[in-house]
Amino acid sequence: MCTTSNQSSEISDEQQQEMELQAQKLASTNSLLIQDLGKSSFPFPSVEQLNHKIMENGKALSACTFYSFCSVSMVLVNKSLTSSYNHLIEGDGETDLNILLVVAQAIVAVVCVDSCKRLGLVEYPEFEWKTAKRWAPVNLFFCLMLFTSMAALQYNSVPMVTIFKNIANISTCLGDYYFFGNRPEFLVVVAFFIMLAGAVAAAWNSIEVTGLGLFWMALNCLSTSGYVLYMKFATQTVKLSKFGMVFYNNVLCILFLFPAAFLRNEVVVFLQSVALHTPDYFFKNFFAGLIGFLLNFASLQCVALTGPTTYAIIGSVNKIPAAFLGYWLFDATISSQTWFFIAVSMAGGFLYSYAKLRSGQNKAKVSPRS
Repeated sequence: MCTTSNQSSEISDEQQQEMELQAQKLASTNSLLIQDLGKSSFPFPSVEQLNHKIMENGKALSACTFYSFCSVSMVLVNKSLTSSYNHLIEGDGETDLNILLVVAQAIVAVVCVDSCKRLGLVEYPEFEWKTAKRWAPVNLFFCLMLFTSMAALQYNSVPMVTIFKNIANISTCLGDYYFFGNRPEFLVVVAFFIMLAGAVAAAWNSIEVTGLGLFWMALNCLSTSGYVLYMKFATQTVKLSKFGMVFYNNVLCILFLFPAAFLRNEVVVFLQSVALHTPDYFFKNFFAGLIGFLLNFASLQCVALTGPTTYAIIGSVNKIPAAFLGYWLFDATISSQTWFFIAVSMAGGFLYSYAKLRSGQNKAKVSPRS
């Protein structure tokens, strides 16, 4: 029995030593596993990774907010300049300074883009008359687009101008099909029908819409489409960066429209209208020109940090605060029925953005295969 007892105790000691050895191996394996989990981003990201993600989201949110601010501010400030100061203009009460307003804002934009170039923030070639002559036809549409936009804001409420801006997409698409053979997709056509039906119904039910206001809005839509379509043709031969286009557009705008302002007697009327010579009026003109220039930066930054999908969505969403703020700030008279049709037209704008994005994604998927 003693022999058996001693043998049993020896076996237990061996088993215990083996168990201790296995436990040490298991502990070593667990330690290595914990170290690997600490280094990997799954399932527990490091503090540095979390901070980096928060900074990226913060930058994207800031870019979208800044783009929205510039877009909405541009509409509201120009509405104020074209309609809130007319009673201070000397003359028969029907005189406006719309061309001179465009010239003043173009001067601010040229100063801004040239200053940014000198600081090394943007790049574009020096001014050349040869390039200017080749770009001049595009700029004529650009000037007409800016002038008619001012006139449309003068004679219409901001919500109505906002929804009729969508109609420019329809005329642009028709021109794109006629000149370049690009057939719109079915969903785009549906979006066009919704936008047009909502805009026409809203104008029909609005007591503030006039024939003159509709004329300027229609001309603005056509000139906007002409600018987009001709630029698509011109950029095939004239190679300019985005800020090169900003520079040439505004320089040529000054050269074309400043003489027109003289011919319309706007310069003389402005000099005689002493009541307009206030810090408030000058600041709004400077602010509008600055915002118009910064809008180029904001759009580029928004696309770079978020992508074209978010950029297109933000562009559609911007119309909502612009419409409501324009209604509230300028005391527009809009019935509930008109608001409904405005909402319908805006919904068509959202559908159009979605349709164009889906079309672009489908083309991107097909192109690598081809």
